[in-house]
Amino acid sequence: MDQATAVVVGVGAEAGIGAAVCRRFAVGGYHVLVAGRTAAKIEQVAASIVADGGTAEACVCDTTSETDVIALFDRAMAPGEGRAPADVVVFNAGNNQIIDFRETSAQQFEHFWRVGCFGGFLVGREAARRFAPLGRGTVLFTGASGSLRGKPGFAHFAAAKAGLRMLTQSMAREFGPKGIHVAHVVIDGGVNGDRLRSLMPKMVEQRSADGLLNPDEIAEAYWFLHRQPRSVWTQELDLRPSRETF
Repeated sequence: MDQATAVVVGVGAEAGIGAAVCRRFAVGGYHVLVAGRTAAKIEQVAASIVADGGTAEACVCDTTSETDVIALFDRAMAPGEGRAPADVVVFNAGNNQIIDFRETSAQQFEHFWRVGCFGGFLVGREAARRFAPLGRGTVLFTGASGSLRGKPGFAHFAAAKAGLRMLTQSMAREFGPKGIHVAHVVIDGGVNGDRLRSLMPKMVEQRSADGLLNPDEIAEAYWFLHRQPRSVWTQELDLRPSRETF
């Protein structure tokens, strides 16, 4: 039997959600296409998977580039001898920054939208185009607290993530009957990864293990969603540490 293929878009540092999802699917027997903008980071993630006995390859991809996304899916659906076309895609691209609403430039607002929402559209559209004729597939999107509520200084981020959430709902209603499982994962809380450790080391130090989300445990939720039987598909799953306020 050919080895299954998974695509994870928006992979950064090894201690992050994207890399953790790559590792989990590799442990599950998948050949993983590790896709992200920074070659050094995705090559390191792929190399670590291979060193642990899995199979993976790095694919440089700017998720806001239609050409890049189409090329990535061309590769995913023709992964080579002994490997089956992709049946699961994870969109994990995103960025965040506190910006005073009055100081937010048009360019900044558009940039956050392009990464957080438009990129999701490109990945979701290509997944639907490739999976629908086959009558199967899973498409998972990483959301955030901003998907549900906008906080001061995060209007640009919340607008992008809320847009992504609506995109997933429309996709789920349109393509669920065609055999494609579309799910949105709300990450509601701080993630104990490289980004938070570098930007807010004091906060990481102050919070105990149950005060931050563990990337590897987040990845288990993605694996769970992909493995769900069709009779009990989840469209949205929210994850938060036990000490996080709703």
